[in-house]
Amino acid sequence: MKTDVRTKSSALRFVCRWAALVLLLLGAPLCARADKIGDVSDINILDQAIRFFTFQDPAVRYALIGSMLLGITCGLLGSFLVVRKMALVGDALSHAVLPGVAAAFLWGIARDPAAPKDPLAILVGATIAGLLGTVFVGLIKQTTRLKEDTALGMVLATFFSVGVCLLTMIQRLPSGNKSGLDKFLFGQAAAISAADVQLMAIVTGVAIVVLLLFYKEFLVTSFDAGFARSAGFPTVLIQNALMMLLAFAVVIALQAVGVVLVSAMLITPAAAAYLLTDRMHLMLILAAVFGLVAGSVGAFLSFLGNHLPTGPFMVLGASAVFGGAFLFGPRHGVVARWWRQRSRARRVRRENTLKSIYHVLEQREFQGEGVSLNELAQRRRETIEEAKQQAIELQRYQFATLQEDGDTIFLTPEGWERACSIVRNHRLWELYLTNAANIAVDHVHDDAEKIEHVLGDEVVRQLEKRLDYATKDPHGRLIPSVSDLRKGQSPAERPAEAVGYGRRL
Repeated sequence: MKTDVRTKSSALRFVCRWAALVLLLLGAPLCARADKIGDVSDINILDQAIRFFTFQDPAVRYALIGSMLLGITCGLLGSFLVVRKMALVGDALSHAVLPGVAAAFLWGIARDPAAPKDPLAILVGATIAGLLGTVFVGLIKQTTRLKEDTALGMVLATFFSVGVCLLTMIQRLPSGNKSGLDKFLFGQAAAISAADVQLMAIVTGVAIVVLLLFYKEFLVTSFDAGFARSAGFPTVLIQNALMMLLAFAVVIALQAVGVVLVSAMLITPAAAAYLLTDRMHLMLILAAVFGLVAGSVGAFLSFLGNHLPTGPFMVLGASAVFGGAFLFGPRHGVVARWWRQRSRARRVRRENTLKSIYHVLEQREFQGEGVSLNELAQRRRETIEEAKQQAIELQRYQFATLQEDGDTIFLTPEGWERACSIVRNHRLWELYLTNAANIAVDHVHDDAEKIEHVLGDEVVRQLEKRLDYATKDPHGRLIPSVSDLRKGQSPAERPAEAVGYGRRL
């Protein structure tokens, strides 16, 4: 945790730089105008792409900057929702703010019917509604036997229903059809104005500054609330601050992605980052970058076509990032896990083949060095062809060599050392189970077959010490010692008077 606290500045400095670069786009030259993203005709995709990247249209600039800002904010704050296991809270909050948005529009219509949309009033109204929703959830949870998910579902449905009713009332007013309130349901990035972008920039800046200043408090309360309370952290205040920041993030995201999809922008980039790292500061950086990328991709793809929605494309971009992390993540990705399991299975198969060669040599009291493929096949209960394939794989890893006729296999020093190591692990574990756990001798083989491949050198040394450097397993067979592994010597060749000394090397 101390490492995370020490690196909090470097962790979020990258996000600040991206936010500054986004704001610089506001200075792009004003050369042409467009009412909506992609609201053009008789133009091919290449020309559209060129037009997008020149940032000629104010609507395009505002939509792109707004999408990037909300992606950064949602990624940062969504990370805390993911680690706190509060993903449903984001969904409930996004639906709970709709009555506040509608109330702010009613106030705007009463003040100025020609321009009812006041970004600041919408921010205040939506924040109040969102905080009321979280308060009701807490009251229901504390005063009844209902669980939090039940309370969230009730508040989500109730507040959203109130918001839809108010929206219907506004649409029936004489100036209601000009309000643009319907865009808050499903989002329309093209409707983002310069005032909206300024408000988004302020909210993003506030979120970054708060996380920089109180990173330690957010970190501790997110992972161990009990310890935070005992250490004197104001956990309730921190929780309320996070809810307020989330309410701000939801409000600035509503214009682009809408009530229905805003929770996806809160959770999906953070979930993708969660699959790629175990460090909180790295998760914050990755989630912010993923949110920024999703916002940029959504704005770009919606610009390529005519009247294509920006919000769904943003969510699809975030989902594509999550899909990449889910499939190709270095630690938790499906492909990486499959490759590790495949590599582990092949390693176990090689080690079992080495162990079988050792057993064949042991049966004939280590007379001769080579083992025929027929002997190996009989020991492994395989066909000659399967045994030959195993021998070829051992040769590929330099554990063995094949005679020119391909019928006899010889272990290299590395192969002999690994074979002795596997046999030693197996027999030590059998002896440990019979001595320490009092398990019958005929019941320890299967367990030793699994554990022999995962025992480390330190554990083996502890086992030898605990077993007083025993020389024989429960079945009376010699246990290869450390000196056998180092000298390439078989147990049968080891002098009896040197057995005990050799085990303590």
